[in-house]
Amino acid sequence: MGTLKSHSRHVELSIEYPIANVRVLERSFPSLLQLAKDLGLNVAGVSFHVGSGAGDPNAFLDAVRNAKRVFDQGAAIGMHLNTLDVGGGFSDDSFESSAAVLGDALDKYFPEESGVNLMAEPGRFFVSEAFTIASHVIARRIIENQNKAMLYLNDGVYGNMNCILFDHQEPVPKVLTYQGKFMYGERYQKQKSSQDVSVWGPTCDGIDCISKSCQLPVLLDVGDWMYFTSFGAYTVAASTTFNGFNSDCETLYVCSKKEVEQYIKL
Repeated sequence: MGTLKSHSRHVELSIEYPIANVRVLERSFPSLLQLAKDLGLNVAGVSFHVGSGAGDPNAFLDAVRNAKRVFDQGAAIGMHLNTLDVGGGFSDDSFESSAAVLGDALDKYFPEESGVNLMAEPGRFFVSEAFTIASHVIARRIIENQNKAMLYLNDGVYGNMNCILFDHQEPVPKVLTYQGKFMYGERYQKQKSSQDVSVWGPTCDGIDCISKSCQLPVLLDVGDWMYFTSFGAYTVAASTTFNGFNSDCETLYVCSKKEVEQYIKL
């Protein structure tokens, strides 16, 4: 299966190595297809991935158009590719617009009568809001001259919040408990914010930053809890034990009465 990389300009494809080192350029495909034919290899088709959380739906259009060129190049030398994998990268906030662009592109370049088998990998979309993460404060530093506090949690970008680095997430910290008082819910979060804080993970690494600046209704201290909604993709599956911290976490499964009734109707 040939791999064709496409991307939005907002998607970071490589942290350490320039993309030129890892991307197979489009002009290389005719020679690669010919080499595969000479070696007697069966090239099934093309797969591409626009990048996780790609923000530009037109990235799918460009990728499908380029894939069509590869199919045509294969046909020109007697190779009949029959499979197209459009990859993943679908985000919940832009799914409908991306799906519309992708659908139109497939109808144009790979209509049903072409007989091409289509595949997709929408795993990120399915789990994008699967979890609410709760984490407690393990340390606090007051910056007197700035009237600001730094809160350190027992989870961070090396744990269940690695999606901040790799999936462009911008989590919003909210107060779960304060001095033993349960504060979950929007009515508590809408209280007048008076505490400017930054939120950090436990590793002491400078990039282990959850939020550089946010407003909280109260100033949390060690033992208090925070929570973050809309987590799922690139979280627990990619957590590490960097700096010796344990990646274990407890998972609680919750289904509200409203959701149960909705599923029963389905």
